[in-house]
Amino acid sequence: MKTDKRSYWRQKLHEIIAEADTPMGKVFDVILLILILLSVLFVMVESVKGLPEKVYDVLYIGEWVITIFFTFEYIARILTVKKPSTYIFSFYGIIDFLSTIPLYLSFILVGSNVLITVRALRLLRVFRILKITRYIGEANKLKKALNDSRPKILVFLFAVLIVAVISGTL
Repeated sequence: MKTDKRSYWRQKLHEIIAEADTPMGKVFDVILLILILLSVLFVMVESVKGLPEKVYDVLYIGEWVITIFFTFEYIARILTVKKPSTYIFSFYGIIDFLSTIPLYLSFILVGSNVLITVRALRLLRVFRILKITRYIGEANKLKKALNDSRPKILVFLFAVLIVAVISGTL
């Protein structure tokens, strides 16, 4: 009875985390996407010097909340897959781990806050959420369109470069 209940919850959790076709899976993916973008925004704002100390405190607390969420999500993914080691050593498993661990390391090890910029790896998770691989055909069309428009793009970029040089000189 207990294993049936555990198996049921593992399957439900797997549906939410891995299945983007279910309503809860879509909500979960949207939440993940928002948190990823917030996290990257926090990293960018954090790099700006001279802001009030309260802003950095809010960013720090926000980053901890996001990191804890991603930690639970990483653990949940490990618990819900059939072969945890396959996920842990997969491309996305490594990205998930590397994008979660720096904040913990900065808390434990002095001077490791340089690693905090590694949190930007969370952006790579957007590819999994949006399932970008489906759109490779469209990407090839875009590539062909860009190749066909190359002369026009080069003329435009050259004109922008000239304007930038002249403006910079003035």
